[in-house]
Amino acid sequence: MRYWLMKSEPDETSIDHLAAEPRRLFEWTGVRNYQARNFMRDDMRPGDLLLFWHSSCPEPGIAGIAEVASTAHPDSSQFDPASPYHDPKSDPASPRWLCVDVRFVRKTRLLQPAELRQHPPLEGMAVLKRGNRLSITPVAAEEWLYLMELLGMEGG
Repeated sequence: MRYWLMKSEPDETSIDHLAAEPRRLFEWTGVRNYQARNFMRDDMRPGDLLLFWHSSCPEPGIAGIAEVASTAHPDSSQFDPASPYHDPKSDPASPRWLCVDVRFVRKTRLLQPAELRQHPPLEGMAVLKRGNRLSITPVAAEEWLYLMELLGMEGG
């Protein structure tokens, strides 16, 4: 099993949206960065756990835990002209953008960047590095376990 951090703007999809429909699979659309796409395509597997990060909002940070519920598949938003993530150059026969589906696991207390930076075992997290803009980053097993302890949970 691998661990991930995935960012979402809560106005678009928040941990509360997932919690409201815990059995629903949410398509993680709109990723338009090749490295993040490649994480989904090459490395993510169903059952992997992820930190659900609220971004581009007044109080960013880890807001919950979800799990990867599918292998990578074509991101439907790239073919939708009404979507802000529409990519007219993407060919349905060979889609440029992929996504995974995620499913709710649990909400957590909000862990904001300032609090995370107070913990030396977390200093290597990509989300805390200056200039990091990736919406999907791997989380080391040691970081995951430390965070679960910090949140008072076992393993996630």
